[in-house]
Amino acid sequence: MNQEQPIIVGLDIGTTKIAAIAGRKNEFGKLEILGFGRANSNGVQHGMVLNIDQTIKAIQQALENCYKSNPDLEIGEVFVGIAGHHIKSLQTRGDIVRQSIEEEIRQDEIDRLVADQYRTYIPAGDQIIDVIPQEFTVDNFQNIPNPIGYSGVKVGANFHIITGDKNAIRNINRSVEKAGLTTKDLVLQPLASAAAVMCDQDLEAGVAIVDIGGGTTDLAVFYEGILKHTAVIPFGGENITNDIKTGLGVLKTQAEQMKVQFGSALSDEAKSNAFITIPGLRGMPAKEISMKNLAAIIQARMSEIMDFVTYHLKQVGLDNRMLNGGVILTGGGSQLKHLIQLTEYVTGLNARIGYPNEHLAGGHIEELSKPMYSTCIGLILKGYNDYENKNRQLDPNFVEIKVPRGLQQQPVDEKLDIPEESKELKIKNRKTLKGFMDSFKIGLIDLFKEEEDAKL
Repeated sequence: MNQEQPIIVGLDIGTTKIAAIAGRKNEFGKLEILGFGRANSNGVQHGMVLNIDQTIKAIQQALENCYKSNPDLEIGEVFVGIAGHHIKSLQTRGDIVRQSIEEEIRQDEIDRLVADQYRTYIPAGDQIIDVIPQEFTVDNFQNIPNPIGYSGVKVGANFHIITGDKNAIRNINRSVEKAGLTTKDLVLQPLASAAAVMCDQDLEAGVAIVDIGGGTTDLAVFYEGILKHTAVIPFGGENITNDIKTGLGVLKTQAEQMKVQFGSALSDEAKSNAFITIPGLRGMPAKEISMKNLAAIIQARMSEIMDFVTYHLKQVGLDNRMLNGGVILTGGGSQLKHLIQLTEYVTGLNARIGYPNEHLAGGHIEELSKPMYSTCIGLILKGYNDYENKNRQLDPNFVEIKVPRGLQQQPVDEKLDIPEESKELKIKNRKTLKGFMDSFKIGLIDLFKEEEDAKL
């Protein structure tokens, strides 16, 4: 473990769950998970905090669970994800004329160019969340990824600016503060998810990251190594659950269970003669629900979400097979059966599931590599990006903390409590069935001997 790296905590405030994950990079640059806690989310709808008190309780519960997984942790600052249909993005252009044209371009000049963009005019009631440079120009040189070291008179760049509603941002910050934490930075959720599931090859090939969460579906489009577009689609897994509840006349908990256990995103793949039996309410007869009908409801909503994805790709002119990396599906909603086939059919692009183990160190529990934790793990990676790029402004908290046993994958043999005297026997006889039967027989004989001794 590399103790010189800071411990960074990601806090994902979602519609269905709130997750807190603490991580630190090891000597190989991979992320070791030092703490993990989650709690059900009640005060959030469509990615926006509507009930601050309930959200505070859920954040505190997630933190408590995180401390339970590793009592040595001390959490003060967190990187928080933000989504919701109030999120908008716009493209701008900025230039500065340099004072000392003979000298090489320095980082502080780039910082000034970025800082100028925070003064861009945006509608009243909105606030700039992030300014992301896309490609730079130096005099007549175009499409420069990093202009530091060049020299010239004029430096410019195209920028992707992400804005959000001031009240929605204030509600998130207030919830985090009242839970006893400090928001180190707000990160757009699709960018966090992209950081967790993407590698350099994806960035070069061009991909669309589609993060299907509980309340929203987040989209980030990368092309030629540049972030081209971001969007938040105001539909997610909760909408599918509500559609099932209304369409089939069942309880929300039953709808969620059916979606997870029997749901499919393609009605053609569902068996027409298969039915799910649901117990009736308060003495009413049981209900028979057709798997075909269930799949038809899921397909209708999922097709609508994918239509939005196609619409956004068309807006930036990347819908006609220009994204060689295709679509990467992540988030809790990406685990629906046959979703890859539906995505390929609607968008015309190749699709795959994105797991957040791209940058994770090996040996962690399987739970952490589920797509639903992509945003949270991405927030830690975004935090490291800030730490490494922005003059190491983070407080490093150099504390000796090891990965707790509860978050490590356990070998099967370790779980067995073997008495000292039978350990030798186990090693001798492990490889043969006869050996196993012999040890079983010896165990039985010992058992009867003990019973006889007890009688005497």
